[in-house]
Amino acid sequence: MKNAVIYIHGKSGNTEEANYYKKFFSDEYDIIGFAYKSELPWDTKEEFPKFFDFIAPQYGKIFLIANSIGAYYAMLSLADKPIEKAMFISPIVDMEKLILNMMAWSNVTEEELHKEKVIKTSFGETLSWEYLSYVRNHPMNWHIPTNILYAENDNLTSLETITDFAHKLGANLTVMNNGEHWFHTEEEMAFLDNWFKAFL
Repeated sequence: MKNAVIYIHGKSGNTEEANYYKKFFSDEYDIIGFAYKSELPWDTKEEFPKFFDFIAPQYGKIFLIANSIGAYYAMLSLADKPIEKAMFISPIVDMEKLILNMMAWSNVTEEELHKEKVIKTSFGETLSWEYLSYVRNHPMNWHIPTNILYAENDNLTSLETITDFAHKLGANLTVMNNGEHWFHTEEEMAFLDNWFKAFL
């Protein structure tokens, strides 16, 4: 029986990105890009497990690669699934803190967001009271063996936040100096390749 690697992209990403990771795996593995539709955490709680439960019986071991908010969605919805190992690239590990930071960047108070319900920011994100409330009421409970790749200049998650998360989880944390949230430059991808080979 073959094994599977499920790839979950981040915001504005796509399933084609999964092909990049084929070079790390033998022919015994199928690399599957998950074309999810959900943009809200409560939707992922339905869509992600349904997809996993469809895929899992066809394979022996299941590995997970997830990027940015894709990692957050995975941790929120797949924590009780039989995943052998997870490889997270620039994961969002504290969504509440990220939302509060975006509110601060936009000078929006909790009272204002509660009253308005939805507020559009100048940098293209939409703040939602329902989203913030959901995140607070549904903390993650992730215990799957995980390796994390983080960039020093990640503008969405602080080094302190990711370090604290990795410590609590017992995850391996690798930090790339001068890297940014979106790994895409030649230097960043070379670093990612070396990290992947070391921890796979």
